[in-house]
Amino acid sequence: MAGGGFTNGGQLKRAHLYEYKFTWYFFSACVVAALGGSLFGYDLGVSGGVTSMDDFLKQFFPKVYNRKQLHIKETDYCKYDDQILTLFTSSLYFAGLLSTFFASHVTRNYGRRASILVGSVSFFLGGLINAVAINIPMLIIGRILLGIGIGFGNQAVPLYLSEIAPAKIRGRVNQLFQLTTCLGILIANFINYGTEKIHPWGWRLSLGLATFPAAMMFIGGLFLPETPNSLVEQGKLEEARRVLEKIRGTTNIEAEFADLVDASNQARAVKNPFRNLLRRKNRPQLVIGAIGIPAFQQLTGNNSILFYAPVILQSLGFGSAASLYSSAFTSGALVVAALISMFLVDKFGRRKFFLEAGFEMFVYMIAVAITLKLNFGQGKELSKGVSILLVCLIWLFVLAYGRSWGPLGWLVPSELFPLETRSAGQSIVVCVNLLFTALIAQCFLAAMCHLRYGIFILFAALIFLMSCFIYFLLPETKQVPIEEIYLLWENHPFWKSFVRDDDHQQNV
Repeated sequence: MAGGGFTNGGQLKRAHLYEYKFTWYFFSACVVAALGGSLFGYDLGVSGGVTSMDDFLKQFFPKVYNRKQLHIKETDYCKYDDQILTLFTSSLYFAGLLSTFFASHVTRNYGRRASILVGSVSFFLGGLINAVAINIPMLIIGRILLGIGIGFGNQAVPLYLSEIAPAKIRGRVNQLFQLTTCLGILIANFINYGTEKIHPWGWRLSLGLATFPAAMMFIGGLFLPETPNSLVEQGKLEEARRVLEKIRGTTNIEAEFADLVDASNQARAVKNPFRNLLRRKNRPQLVIGAIGIPAFQQLTGNNSILFYAPVILQSLGFGSAASLYSSAFTSGALVVAALISMFLVDKFGRRKFFLEAGFEMFVYMIAVAITLKLNFGQGKELSKGVSILLVCLIWLFVLAYGRSWGPLGWLVPSELFPLETRSAGQSIVVCVNLLFTALIAQCFLAAMCHLRYGIFILFAALIFLMSCFIYFLLPETKQVPIEEIYLLWENHPFWKSFVRDDDHQQNV
């Protein structure tokens, strides 16, 4: 079975010579960079809550507000089905999608740190404009600036964390991005719960507080070291050596530095990294890392739940306050899950987390669909017991996602690309991720209106498909140095023919 029993033993060159010690310099750099996740998380958490607030709807979407008031006592899948309202959420991700290619140029030529700084400034301006918006065009302009910030941040931060981390703890370090994303979501939900009671401007406070994590990231980013990989890529070898010694806490960095220089020499020979991604030897990274994993990460349905948890729960008959604290309870599962994944992913590996959680998520989606089929619709209100069951199923689903497809959807792609295609590959990762995020955000409420409980069956089918994708195509990458990942493809049952055929064609 392709990929079923593939291991890494005997495939690596100099990994056993790498050394590192814990340093506060390394720790502080990781924490500051990981704040980029809080931008993404805060917006994920705040958007759905704001779009369910009456004061926000009355000012910008009075038709939705009137429909909501008319059906206040009814349960209805279609209460919030409005394409302009969903554009408020999805416009951010369409903007992020377009900005990520420019972010790739900045990341490759000016460094990961430069993209982090640009992203924080754009996100700050977007949050400020949203907070003072008086019409829909202002809202959308603010959302576009937020999207540009997320495009830059999501492009640079996973790369930064993967490159700065020692191979043995790379999974744990990279998942700081997911942890701060989850904390951003959780904090946003609690803020929404508080601001919903401040009339009529509480929603402005929710949106405006996005400026706080952006300002923190910008100030911290001014003091961030550039990654050794990026410095070598820019030809700054002595500075790269000094930074590597400082973040590893040892002067014995010759083996790792030699790998960085070798990778950089190969990278300089590549004039067009996007075109190079299409070569057969890069097919595994393109199919798995750049397209498959980021697309499937969104097709799990989890971000639909995070975007619209308050809206979904109000559609199912929950009150406004109940829907907001229930969604905060659900997003709390993400924080718990991120901690579980952070401390165990380097021990058990990426594949096991993907596959085990995929089975759980499939079961929970089917259970939600059956529960809604039997207990919801045609004006029936959910009983207290059924409401608790639904919230618990969603909580368990988010817990499974949060320790697998959530963090690994960023970690694994950031590990797979060689230096010569890394910034281009990460651009495609972010682009695909944001494309599917935007499509899900734009289409989910309409799909829920028309498919009803069937939307959860659709997500279950997609989860089954993506678990098969991982089982057959992804080798285990835990503790493999990032510059030696390419060696995994040469003996993989499915991918080895692509890699070897391309090398043969190059030698002919």
